[in-house]
Amino acid sequence: MKSSILGVAIPAASLLAALTLAFGVAAAPAAVPPATVLPALAPATITVASFPDLDRAVKTALPLWEKLYPQVKVKLVSLQIDDHHNSMTTALAAGARLPDVMAIDFRYVGSFAESKGMEDLLQPPYGAGQYRAQFVPFTFVQATSSRGTLGAMPADLGPGTLFYRKDLMDKAGIKESDLTASWESYIAAGKKLKAATGTYLLAGASDLADIYIRANLKDGEGIYFGDKGQVLVDSPRFVKAFELAKAARVAGIDARTVAWTGEWAEGFKRDKVASQMMGSWLSGHLAKWLAPASAGQWRAANLPAGALASYGGSFYGIPKKASNKAQAWEFIKFMTVNKDIQLHSLKEIGAFPALKAAYADPMMDEPQAYFGGQKTRLLARDTAAKIPVIRVDKFDAVARDIVNMELESVLAQNKDIKTALADAKALITHRARR
Repeated sequence: MKSSILGVAIPAASLLAALTLAFGVAAAPAAVPPATVLPALAPATITVASFPDLDRAVKTALPLWEKLYPQVKVKLVSLQIDDHHNSMTTALAAGARLPDVMAIDFRYVGSFAESKGMEDLLQPPYGAGQYRAQFVPFTFVQATSSRGTLGAMPADLGPGTLFYRKDLMDKAGIKESDLTASWESYIAAGKKLKAATGTYLLAGASDLADIYIRANLKDGEGIYFGDKGQVLVDSPRFVKAFELAKAARVAGIDARTVAWTGEWAEGFKRDKVASQMMGSWLSGHLAKWLAPASAGQWRAANLPAGALASYGGSFYGIPKKASNKAQAWEFIKFMTVNKDIQLHSLKEIGAFPALKAAYADPMMDEPQAYFGGQKTRLLARDTAAKIPVIRVDKFDAVARDIVNMELESVLAQNKDIKTALADAKALITHRARR
């Protein structure tokens, strides 16, 4: 088997050496799928617009990209996640200042997939449909518009995971089963932890609602909208989510911080917060940024009551007005269809692969020193296999903001839960013109 750079055939062994040199690990020649010959790309500088921590996946993969395509330079532009998506939305509306490759977070992929400003990657010259079977099924569905177009390729996903500090739980006599038996037992454990150690179980009570509304959805059901576009936020799922958040606040087990703020991060660094429920990708944030000093003390577990949830995920798309579409498509395939790059992102930032071929790799079975030798990747892999196909909607981001606003009214102003959700439904219906 041979591969080539700029259309000049080179032995697969040479490509293997390039992979090894770039990442310091052995990698198979199949890391450059699907063809045995790489396309000859014209010299260009492509702009990749991304956000933390996904931008670091690009940064760490660039050494290999540059070996394969030295004539195609990559300019990485990164903004904080909400600023990035707001900027991209504005650029698409104006049809100007657009990147060649656009990173898209799960929370926004519905809106961007529906945009007529993105290339349909199912169409020539892309032909992304040939890769569909290689990915976890729900990822392609999430990036597919109501018109049947594919607005982006999946890069990673976020199997819902409970991370907790075992050392702090041990001090309070709390077992993992106390945290995971039920949502109520999780809150009860928080009371016990606070009484014994003064540590908060949660950074914010809203985190509890945020994970619960994503849990145990049926195939084809969305978080905020049903399969016919109906608004779901007054359903029993949302009522229960708000009740759990309110119970956590009343119990005094949350630090009342907002995710992704400096105060939120300090809670982990200063041992003030003992658990967090998010996607499995949080493992990378904990180890590299949020709590590197508490290495060996964290553990990962299934969500309470055996709940299954998808929390996050990333995609890459190409704007129709991008300047370098051929180079952009090769870069997207490099980041998504390339098993070794997918595994490298897992190792570097904890981004769990959307590509199924990565799941059989021995890396999945490696003990993680940060988690006390626990094989956390196996936990994420097993959860990923069970997550249903979740419907996305172009108004998901709007609905999320409205629901969060009403939840804050419940937590801070003691607004009646059913009234809050009825108000949320009315406002979402108006904004989405449903």
